[in-house]
Amino acid sequence: MTAEMWEERITSCYAEHRGRTREDAEMEYLKIAQDLEMYGINYFPIRNKKGTDLLLGVDALGLHIYDPDNKLTPKCSFPWNEIRNISYSDREFAIKPLDKKTDVFKFNSSKLKVNKLILQLCMGNHDLFLRRRRVDSLEVQQMKAQAREERARKRVERQRLEREKHLREVAERARDDLERRLIQLQDEAHMANDALLRSEETADLLAEKAQIAEEEATLLSQKASEAEAEMQRIKVTAIRSEEERRMMEQKMLEAEMMALKMADESERRAMEADQLKQDLQEARDSERRAKHKLLEITSKSTYSPSAVPGDAMPPDLSFSRENLSFDFKDTDMKRLSMEIEKEKVEYMEKSKHLQEQLNELKTEIESLKLKERETPLDILHNENTEKGTSKHSNFKKLTLQSTKTRVAYFEEL
Repeated sequence: MTAEMWEERITSCYAEHRGRTREDAEMEYLKIAQDLEMYGINYFPIRNKKGTDLLLGVDALGLHIYDPDNKLTPKCSFPWNEIRNISYSDREFAIKPLDKKTDVFKFNSSKLKVNKLILQLCMGNHDLFLRRRRVDSLEVQQMKAQAREERARKRVERQRLEREKHLREVAERARDDLERRLIQLQDEAHMANDALLRSEETADLLAEKAQIAEEEATLLSQKASEAEAEMQRIKVTAIRSEEERRMMEQKMLEAEMMALKMADESERRAMEADQLKQDLQEARDSERRAKHKLLEITSKSTYSPSAVPGDAMPPDLSFSRENLSFDFKDTDMKRLSMEIEKEKVEYMEKSKHLQEQLNELKTEIESLKLKERETPLDILHNENTEKGTSKHSNFKKLTLQSTKTRVAYFEEL
């Protein structure tokens, strides 16, 4: 898997398990890591009496002897409950088994500093091994009870904070909805105002056109009157002579044609003036409707952005310390056992879900593995997986034999 693929998987896994405390996350990590075959084992090069090069593995279960080429499967193991004493002199280590009939077995290390480190690790692991199996003292029991009470207090506090966070998010979403609604109403008001301005401009333009048409119609009617007066004058003067009369009749016919044209043009201009008056009336009606709609919109949005403060919270966000006070001094065993059982059920459900996710991740990683990049340890691990063996099963199998047999086997390696 590439770095980008790992980053994507880790990010999605983190998003699914967010909300855990750091202590819970570390504990879940250790629960998974402790089952790995090389977890917690420190390896040191040693030699037995025959001078065979071996590896000594020290961990929380005991001492293990490995082949240098195989750090996964031990040759033999000695759990801490079978070891009575460990000591060293110069480079030679001596281990006394608990069974007195079994001989002390020895091995040699490379350096004196390594001997000190091996002894310190053995003492620390052996002490922890005994402490885990010893009955807790009264002081330790009190410390565990205090730790349980502290965990319960933190859990209640975490639930309260999550509830406050949820209510805060709900309030912020409601505030955002109100702000969006306000912006929408303001946009509608601006649009209605723009439409009103456009209708006013259209009405003014139509009124100007109507006035121009009226002036043109008046001018045409004046010209028609003048033409009719000219026709009467020509009729009077046409009597003077026959020729003049014919000329006048011809002029009279031309004047009549002109008068008819002027009358038709006057009627057409009058009809255009009526149509412009009708358009002006419709524009004024649309202006009146736009003003009415603007009044309706402004009457609906009766609040301003300042009415929705950024830190506004609903009244149910306030909490009282009195409601969160608990009496953690109650030592009722029945209640404690019920809580432990409930926590156990929750842990089993979480563990099951987490195990399913781990199996999916293992399947995906197996499909993406490159054969040419496998190391000898990868090959050994695949072989152990195919055989169905694990660290704990190997440890149980090796400790079935007696301590004496295992010591003899170690000497003959």
